[in-house]
Amino acid sequence: EVQLVESGGGLVQAGGSLRLSCAASGVTFDDYAIGWFRQAPGKEREGVSCFNSHDGTTYYLDSVAGRFTISSDNAKNTMYLQMNNLKPEDTAVYYCAVPFRGYVCHGYGFPVDYFGKGTLVTVSS
Repeated sequence: EVQLVESGGGLVQAGGSLRLSCAASGVTFDDYAIGWFRQAPGKEREGVSCFNSHDGTTYYLDSVAGRFTISSDNAKNTMYLQMNNLKPEDTAVYYCAVPFRGYVCHGYGFPVDYFGKGTLVTVSS
């Protein structure tokens, strides 16, 4: 059974930083692309970032590129999203996500097989 558990969300002022973590079980990150989605209040869930484990390529939603960084520690089977210079429009529930095994990211969104339950990020102005 695949489980993804996010942590690290919270309340931060605009311009601040947070690092989200996602601990995984039932999947081995060496074999998967990984990524993050978010859902703001009243909006649809959107892709934020995708990371190809096999070659390290990364993709970002335009509005977060240059501010967010995705990474993983495969030994810990944990992925991260470092978020800097946060803006009120970044307020959302953030979900880590994994596509089917062998999928290769070609953009920041991707078909998801597994989502975590999410962690709330609130950015105050």
